[in-house]
Amino acid sequence: MSNTNALIIFTRNPELGKGKRRLAATVGDEAAFEIYKFLLSHTREITKSVNAQPQVWYSEKLHQNDDWDNEIYQKHVQQGEDLGVRMQHAFDTAFKTHDKVVIIGSDMYDLTTQDLDKAFELLDSHDAVMGPAIDGGYYLLGFKKQVPSNVFLNKEWGNRNSTGANFKRFKKLKLHVARAT
Repeated sequence: MSNTNALIIFTRNPELGKGKRRLAATVGDEAAFEIYKFLLSHTREITKSVNAQPQVWYSEKLHQNDDWDNEIYQKHVQQGEDLGVRMQHAFDTAFKTHDKVVIIGSDMYDLTTQDLDKAFELLDSHDAVMGPAIDGGYYLLGFKKQVPSNVFLNKEWGNRNSTGANFKRFKKLKLHVARAT
């Protein structure tokens, strides 16, 4: 495993009734919770051997003795009032000890270890990498140098144009961006 790469995994603390709220409105809290635990298991499976130091960033509190193996995963708690501030803090922390940093959520069922390794490879020849999502957001974002703070600040999150707005923002910052597949 390479110490020059860090993979940030943002996750909600798995608690009944707290995650997957839109899904829970359709299938109920217990079914949504079971689906979320399944997705967490998949994320652990695809990230445990990625060519990076995987880091789990919990939404509320640190869990030392959970399903995220302490021998594999560094563990942190997200800090900040909104998603942008929390992501900026995680990137800032990871860049203290790593050269390339990629962030994902914890519920990416279609993502593979190879996809993650490819994102880090794209950072060899690009300033940033972004994996656009069908809903207009993105499922993966990475940088090979310290992230300018205006990338994450003063943004509307969960909006259908997050990807397009970020590509424009990156172009304005003269960042060469690769599109992850």
